[in-house]
Amino acid sequence: MIKKILLVSLLLFAFTSIACTGTETKTSDKTEPQAEEQSEPKDSEPEAEAPKPKASGTEAKVLEVVDGDTIKVSINGSTYSVRYIGIDTPETKHPSKPVEHFGPEASAYNKKLVGGKTVRVVKDVSNTDKYNRLLRYIYVGDLFVNAKLVKEGYAHASSYPPDVKYADKFRELERWAKENNKGLWAEKPAAKAEKKPDSGCEAGYSPCVPKYPPDLNCADIGQKVEVTGSDPHGLDRDGDGVGCESY
Repeated sequence: MIKKILLVSLLLFAFTSIACTGTETKTSDKTEPQAEEQSEPKDSEPEAEAPKPKASGTEAKVLEVVDGDTIKVSINGSTYSVRYIGIDTPETKHPSKPVEHFGPEASAYNKKLVGGKTVRVVKDVSNTDKYNRLLRYIYVGDLFVNAKLVKEGYAHASSYPPDVKYADKFRELERWAKENNKGLWAEKPAAKAEKKPDSGCEAGYSPCVPKYPPDLNCADIGQKVEVTGSDPHGLDRDGDGVGCESY
C-alpha cells in the first residue's frame, strides 16, 4: 500500500514538472537603447565679454571720447587721458596724418560704448605711455571694451611688450572680424571718380575754342588755331590742320 502511494506521488510530481515546463514562457533579453550623445554646437564666435574686470581696477567717469582708442576720464576729481591697451584704431586727430578710413566710425562706436559712462580701468604692466597717457583695459560692466572694438572690426590688434596679457585674445578676435567682414575688413566702397569742371572748350582745338554750338567763324575766334579733331566750327577750310590761317 505504501509503495502504491509513493508511486502515485512520483507520477503526480513528474506530471506537474512537465506541465510547468510546457507552459513556461520564454523571455527575450531586451537591451534598452542607449541615448545618442549629441555634442553641443560649438559657437565659433569669440567672446568680447570675458575676462571679467579685476577688483584692482579703478572706477572712472568718462568725460570725453577723443577717438576710437583714447578717452579722457575723471578719477577722484583729477582728469586723465587714457589710451586703450592692445588695440589701435584708424587715426582721426593725428597732427601729421590725414583722417584714415573708418576712423570716424571707430570714434563714434567707442563713444557709443563708453561716452558719459562710469567705466573700470585696469592696468597691465606699464602705467603710462610716452605721451603720459594712462595705459588701461576698459570695462563697462562685464563688457571688455578693448576686445569689443577689435571684434566688431573697429580696431586692429596691436600689443606692445610688456603690456601683452590679452594679446592672443585680441589676435583671435581680429581673425574672426576679418573672416566675417566686420568694419575695417568689409569691402571698401569704390572711390568716386573726381568730376572735372567743364572747361567750356571744344575738343580738338588748341588754343581753346568755345564749344559748338553755336557755330563760330574765324572773326569770332580772332587767332590762328591748331585743329586736331572733327572741326565742328569749320575753321580749317583746307584741311591742313591749321584753322584761321589769316591771323
